[in-house]
Amino acid sequence: MTVQVGTLNGIGTSPVRPDGTLKVTGEFAFSSDLWADRMLWGATLRSPHPRARILGIDLTEALKLPGVHAVLTAEDVPGKPHYGLEHRDQPVLAMGEVRYAGEPVAIVAADHPETARRAAARIAVEYEVLTPIVDSEAALDPASEPVHPGGNLLRHVPIRKGPQDAVAAVVVTGEYEVGMQDQAFLGPESGLAIPAEDGGVDLFIATQWLHGDLGQVADCLGLPPAKVRLSLAGVGGAFGGREDVSMQVHACMLALHTGRPVKMVYSREESFFGHVHRHPARLRYEHGADEHGILQYVRARIVLDGGAYASTSMAVVANATTLGIGPYRVPSVTVDGYAVYTNNPPCGAMRGFGAVQACFAYESQMDKLAAALGLDPVELRARNALEPGDTMPTGQVVTGPAPVADLLRRVRDRPAPAVSSGDPREQPGGVANTTHGEGVRRGVGYGIGIKNVGFSEGFDDYSTARVRLELVGGEPVAVVHTAAAEVGQGLVTVMAQIVRTELGVEQVTVATADTSIGSAGSSSASRQTYVTGGAVKAACEAVRAELERRGGDLTQGPIDETVEWRHKPTSPLDPATGQGNAHVQYAFAAHRATVDVDVELGLVRVVEIVTAQDVGRALHPQSVRGQIAGGTAQGLGLAVMEEIQVVDGQIRNPSFTDYLIPTILDVPPMLIDVLELGDPEAPYGLRGVGEPPTISSTPAIVAAIRAATGLPLKRVPVRPEHLTGT
Repeated sequence: MTVQVGTLNGIGTSPVRPDGTLKVTGEFAFSSDLWADRMLWGATLRSPHPRARILGIDLTEALKLPGVHAVLTAEDVPGKPHYGLEHRDQPVLAMGEVRYAGEPVAIVAADHPETARRAAARIAVEYEVLTPIVDSEAALDPASEPVHPGGNLLRHVPIRKGPQDAVAAVVVTGEYEVGMQDQAFLGPESGLAIPAEDGGVDLFIATQWLHGDLGQVADCLGLPPAKVRLSLAGVGGAFGGREDVSMQVHACMLALHTGRPVKMVYSREESFFGHVHRHPARLRYEHGADEHGILQYVRARIVLDGGAYASTSMAVVANATTLGIGPYRVPSVTVDGYAVYTNNPPCGAMRGFGAVQACFAYESQMDKLAAALGLDPVELRARNALEPGDTMPTGQVVTGPAPVADLLRRVRDRPAPAVSSGDPREQPGGVANTTHGEGVRRGVGYGIGIKNVGFSEGFDDYSTARVRLELVGGEPVAVVHTAAAEVGQGLVTVMAQIVRTELGVEQVTVATADTSIGSAGSSSASRQTYVTGGAVKAACEAVRAELERRGGDLTQGPIDETVEWRHKPTSPLDPATGQGNAHVQYAFAAHRATVDVDVELGLVRVVEIVTAQDVGRALHPQSVRGQIAGGTAQGLGLAVMEEIQVVDGQIRNPSFTDYLIPTILDVPPMLIDVLELGDPEAPYGLRGVGEPPTISSTPAIVAAIRAATGLPLKRVPVRPEHLTGT
């Protein structure tokens, strides 16, 4: 029996996603739907204070409640007491001190979820309340009280390129702020831990990184990794918010303590406390250009509020600084980025990963510079646009296509949208009927951004894939197995497409992701199609080589190949100058936004968004467009509505009633221009797709609001009071 390479539903086509119908009909099993016989329910007691000493914990009343099987505190952690993705500074359960409002203090297992919650509420904790450190700039002051014994500075990243005494004929400065955005995934944190006969535990979990969880969970349980087995459960969105551990250790502790399966499901309110958020940022920029608009230097200071624990702040600040001047050619760069501990909620990965905050600032600056020079904002950007062979602020040479100027001109040259009619649904305020056009002004704005793809700074970034080819009923069938997390991005579809393309087999099964195979890394950094896709492609090539050795005959038995695949290496940044080949690949996207603003009420309607993005190669064109549209919508949310309100360390709006996200009524028509220029160093020439649209959509929308109102608008999200002065 022989197989032929090339088949229907391979790369470049848009086959139906295997999970698509189940999800839209409500039949898909998410992690919150998990069930097991004799299952108990877990609940968490959280600190009401952003900073306090724990003087005592009394479990007596909780244990008296019928149906309660376990109440555990920090004293019951069987292994290492701390976890963390990059720096293990976060306690499994608070020990002696709480550092943010919502920090877990105790956990409960009971036979009913309401019983577990009632028992948690009966735990009596005596606190000595302390004054929280909530201002990131103040936290940097050496005189500030330390959030952790080592001080409040998590990481300082300096970037020094070219002469540091550059001068320019035209100089603009600006100070900007970005609020705390939530990932707002629809499926809250949840999972099921089942104790095993070998003394280990099986954990079924919604996560972005199975092996990242495995190392932390095993250490905290005091178990060898072989006795902690993780399987991916149905994930209801992620966007960075599931890269850190939330309830994984807690569920396993309760399961091992009680000897029974334990399920934990966060409520929506608890989810706001249970995962990291996008870093709030304060940014100061100075741009200098000659009289023709050619950039001479950029100087910047970026401060990210990392909150109470490190999470991925050290990597996020590296992204913010290394990408901090945008996709522009600049001979002199001085950037200092700081990630800081405070007693605010912990912050970490979110789509765009540091590039979002920087892009809002540098694109605001480019508009300000264009106005000072009397230049068209697109023309100014195009004059300074990166091209292949240019160097980044880190000294890294840009390789492969860099169509920055082309993307900008493509969005500029699209026809303008029609003027809104008198229909209230086409006006700011919509069906609230607040205006029929009076007081409404239109504005147009542009933005372009740059994002690295994959893990950086010398991280050993790889993925493992196993492909098995065999005859079933006389027909060739392939199975592909990785530990890569499908979080809604469509990875399972793409992996099957790659196998069909490489092996010519139509029937492909994608096995459940788990830790029985080697790591695939995290479903983040726009990396999985690149890295795991590369691993699947390489495994298929190994299968095909063996098949060719057999003369194309599969009747000799199955062919099974496992491959560990890596992209080209990166290098750490020089600690003094920030120089180094830190990133694998760069991706670019541009946006043009058209808005109508009711200047009397401060209401904004985004009328249309035009976007252009180079994706290298669209493996699943429909999914690529979906990623671009979704990322743009998330950027729209940051521009005009999404912010976690934190006052004195307390989250004031932990619900989707008060934390607003865009709905179908807020998201405008999008015209999407997909370029496929091909990266010669990437599998199939592809580029990561998911993050770039989130980066440049926010500054484009805010620029359009500025154009409509004439206001400087130095902070996002833009709220009505910013437009009316109330």
